[in-house]
Amino acid sequence: MGPTRNSMVSSLQRNGTFINSLIGALTIGGQQLFSSFAFRCPCQVGKNVYYGSAFLVLPALILLVAGYALRSHMWTITSEYCCSCARPQRRISPLERKLACLRFFSITGRALVAPLTWLATTLLTGTYYECAASEFASVDHYPVFDNVTASKREEIIAGFPCGKSTPSDVTLVRDEVALRHRYQSQMLGWILITLATIAALVSRCLARCCSPLTTLQHCYWTNYLDNERELFEQAAEQHSRFLIMERLKKLFGFIPGNKDVKHIHIPSCQDWKDISAPCLLCMGDDLQGHYSFLGDRVEEEKEESKSEGIELKP
Repeated sequence: MGPTRNSMVSSLQRNGTFINSLIGALTIGGQQLFSSFAFRCPCQVGKNVYYGSAFLVLPALILLVAGYALRSHMWTITSEYCCSCARPQRRISPLERKLACLRFFSITGRALVAPLTWLATTLLTGTYYECAASEFASVDHYPVFDNVTASKREEIIAGFPCGKSTPSDVTLVRDEVALRHRYQSQMLGWILITLATIAALVSRCLARCCSPLTTLQHCYWTNYLDNERELFEQAAEQHSRFLIMERLKKLFGFIPGNKDVKHIHIPSCQDWKDISAPCLLCMGDDLQGHYSFLGDRVEEEKEESKSEGIELKP
């Protein structure tokens, strides 16, 4: 039951449609909760437009940045193909660069799901747009505003989203303005959904047309990248645990969890000073680099340093 459940979770994680649908549903739910508990239009001149625009645009930008930051492949592309601060460790072929660009476009498509969903949902709801656009409502053709000064008119119009601050004689005007803003907001929302759908279709077609891989090769390459990262993380975790246990045994004389401890080693003050300076990078022409705080102080025996690995004895 355990392996079956893990395989199902892994397959769902690799299913782009399921992930995008889940992200969209969570974004819609979050937007509804956010609007219910956090959004309160100030209904003041000069503040409505900034407040409504901030709630409309800023969460979308945050979701976009988070969509890029939470993609592990994004950091792989950045460190291996885009960063030119350090000397390249190997020569990158043109095919690799094309595949990296293809992967970046795929990451961008998934990163845009949440912000576009947020914008479409907020525009279809119309609350934020109504608050932001309330100060620009045109009421010159209503006779009720003929004898009202410009400053008083702006104050009344800014209070339309709240309703409570609106005089009784302009209630009909307020309802018509709110209906007009809701219509404009929903039209913009449907236009955004239509453009996003067309752009997704066109970009997917262009990516497949410009890709150096065939359909089967692209499918295999995608699965290869996912399996490579998953298996590498498992192997790296196991390898690092073995290596750390071996070096801790040399430092303290026993391995954590070992009940049959016959000999311990008390680290000296110099030992603690030496292991406080890490050597974390494998750079230059070194044949073997250290990745641990213990690497500089806890050295292998000469026989072990000549071999390719560390022999683990029971």
